[in-house]
Amino acid sequence: MSGGFDRSPAVCFLLGLPRSGTTLLAHLLQHHPYIVAPPEPWLMLALEAFGRVDQRHPAGPSLIEAATSEFLGRVDRTLACRAFADTAYSQYLAATGRRIIIDKTPRYWTTLQFLEAVYPEAPHILLMRNPYAIAASLKSTWGIPLRAENAYPVSVSALADLMLRLPDGIISSLADLVLGLPRLAAHRIRPRTQLVQYELLVAHPDQEVRRLLAALGCDPAAAASAGMEQADYLRSSSFGDRKILERSAVDESSVKAWQSQLSAEEMQTVTDLVGADLLIELGYEQDLLHARQAGVVDRGGELTELYRRIFRSWWDLRSSKAGALSGQSQTGESVGTGPEVSKNVGSASDSSIAAQLQHVLLASEAERAAVLDAIQNRDAAIEILRGEVERLERALNMQ
Repeated sequence: MSGGFDRSPAVCFLLGLPRSGTTLLAHLLQHHPYIVAPPEPWLMLALEAFGRVDQRHPAGPSLIEAATSEFLGRVDRTLACRAFADTAYSQYLAATGRRIIIDKTPRYWTTLQFLEAVYPEAPHILLMRNPYAIAASLKSTWGIPLRAENAYPVSVSALADLMLRLPDGIISSLADLVLGLPRLAAHRIRPRTQLVQYELLVAHPDQEVRRLLAALGCDPAAAASAGMEQADYLRSSSFGDRKILERSAVDESSVKAWQSQLSAEEMQTVTDLVGADLLIELGYEQDLLHARQAGVVDRGGELTELYRRIFRSWWDLRSSKAGALSGQSQTGESVGTGPEVSKNVGSASDSSIAAQLQHVLLASEAERAAVLDAIQNRDAAIEILRGEVERLERALNMQ
């Protein structure tokens, strides 16, 4: 889709979960003189959410969403998004003098259908990494806790309570594994998609980068050897993996580090969240075997599906703002799809899961509002006190 433009920018989307090595791969690719890879644009996520604003917006969030939806209902919204994205990408490219822009944004797993609608011709690079290693990086880098349920069978209420006692940022990171990984795994069959294994990338960086450059129509010989130099552009950004700044070469030690970083209980949590079947499908059967030797057991796909259903409900409730299920999640899957959960795991319906989540989410929103009010009242009291101090100082100086 050209959208009426004579020339569209050459855009490539680099997909992969957070902590999967996307910053490293983007950095290596832009050693080629034709390629630029900004740290993380998040542009397509913002365009997809156009019209939805924070609840505290003074103009009224519901009015903004209703008005923009009414207006955009009379035009081709996809075409309008393409026009904006083309302009933004083109201006960025013009400023750098490069020809191809790689948009590396890990959370694009939530918006794959939108990417396809706006840029159907764009090549994709899909980076996959051992889920145990991703979980270990989440733990060591961001402090994401990996907790396993102590007892089996597992109750739906216990799982919902576990999720909702944790901050949104932590649950979002776990949702990357629970919901994002299967979405990206299914994306492997998309045409014009180059699959990269992280483990192979760090073992043979020059070879893998040359392969990807050729797929993008770039002369591999024009690229510098895959190294870690010239990463200063990351210092001025709030996004991207800062560990690259500390390295002088691609490091293979990260491949097996998870084996000493995760406890048996944490390996069990990852296995439950991801599912043994998906681990095997993605080629990580030997890593699953290591986890089993540490005491991890396969508690069945039904438990993994239960986690997914609860996370889908949580995701829908968070994205709806008002706490009402939309019926279609931002992950592109209907809430509650998949096999029925057997009685030994829990047979609660999707509506009961959603009701539990909705109750706690609404309560947490009320708590947040109360905290914000308390902060505002405190700040107002401080300003009044400051004013009184200034008035007294002026009065004393006049005497």
